[in-house]
Amino acid sequence: MPTASPRVINGWALYDWANSAYNLVITSTIFPAYFQSIAVDVPGGSTITFLGRSFQTSSLYNYTIAVALMIVGILSPLLSAIADFKGNKKQFMRFFLTLGSIGCSGLYFFERDTLGLALGCMILACVGFWASWVFYNSYLPEIAAPEDRDRISARGYAFGYVGSVLLQLICFVFVFVPSLVGGVEGETTIQFRICFLLVGLWWFGFGTLALSRMPAGKPAGTGDLKHHILLKGYAELKKVWRELQTQHKLRRFLNAFFCYNMGVQTVMLVAAIYGASELKIPTTNLIAAILIIQLIAIPGAFTISWVSSKLGNIKTLMILVAVWCVGCVIGYLLPVGGINEFYGLAVLVGFMMGGIQSISRSTYSKLMPVTKDTASYFSFYDVTEKVATVIGMFGFGYITEITGSQRSSVLALMVFFVIGFFLLVYTDRIKNTTHATV
Repeated sequence: MPTASPRVINGWALYDWANSAYNLVITSTIFPAYFQSIAVDVPGGSTITFLGRSFQTSSLYNYTIAVALMIVGILSPLLSAIADFKGNKKQFMRFFLTLGSIGCSGLYFFERDTLGLALGCMILACVGFWASWVFYNSYLPEIAAPEDRDRISARGYAFGYVGSVLLQLICFVFVFVPSLVGGVEGETTIQFRICFLLVGLWWFGFGTLALSRMPAGKPAGTGDLKHHILLKGYAELKKVWRELQTQHKLRRFLNAFFCYNMGVQTVMLVAAIYGASELKIPTTNLIAAILIIQLIAIPGAFTISWVSSKLGNIKTLMILVAVWCVGCVIGYLLPVGGINEFYGLAVLVGFMMGGIQSISRSTYSKLMPVTKDTASYFSFYDVTEKVATVIGMFGFGYITEITGSQRSSVLALMVFFVIGFFLLVYTDRIKNTTHATV
């Protein structure tokens, strides 16, 4: 198949520009620090009472994200099957980008006495982000020839990093000059809450523009779906599972992906909370470190894409996962208040982060058989990712509550990377049955 026109490719990448603002501002920088300071029973404390139970603030945050991901994991097989059958993945993307935008915008009302509303909006935003991501990913094999997928996948992540950093810088203006929105530093919170509203508007505006440039879906099914609509998605998931039994390399890759991605996604989701609560990194330094990660990830994604063209995808992933193991050990050993050390780890994580996500996605698309059911196949990929992340997030929060320290949780993540590494070695021994080079 030929690669789509530059207009379509850039339109597809623009959606990453749109929704990555959520990933940076809400998941990684301003919101986690704000949550850590607001969601406490006593100012300056580390516990919060919710639904009659006392939680570590960081654990409640982790559990909320895990619940949202569990919802996505349950819904995505159903939705992706309908999208494949009817060819309406753009409509689903539009619905979930709207849902996510509303969730982000609703966080504008998050103050100390509106914790329940905030948790609900967190779930809406997270569901919107990850559910739309399923359909977004499924476009890759439809718009890019196999030999171009590493490069185009990297372009999407690069667009996302640039767009999210740009909005982050705009948000900094309000955070550090709160008088612009009628706030007073140290006395009001509107300067933070306006950032959450901006994320929602940014996501909706650029996301809508991106969808206008993306191709319409092609129906893969015929007939009437309404009589078995609730079962169709899970039947498709089962169908993909059966087909995997003959796709030995793809199946082994998914096993490896399940393990190492459990570590990657958990690190990305808890990094800010870990830095703020465990390492006592000041908010300004924490945000600077996250920005370093985003900026370093751009050349990292393209560099690792180039490396994969020389070594192959699987061997490149093996190197990346090995480096992530080293990163876990460094994260465990970081001293309290070690700002420079934290910056150093940010550089390492940033360089690896964009590459491992980009190459994982393109590797899966290359190993997939030729099929019209791209959304269903990427739904399976997404369910694998979400189940892994839910286990990682619940495990991280639970170990933290048992030990009273997030350091033990960070070290435990290394186990998943180690298992993932050896499963990649196992995967590399299988001859590929597709024409794509991995």
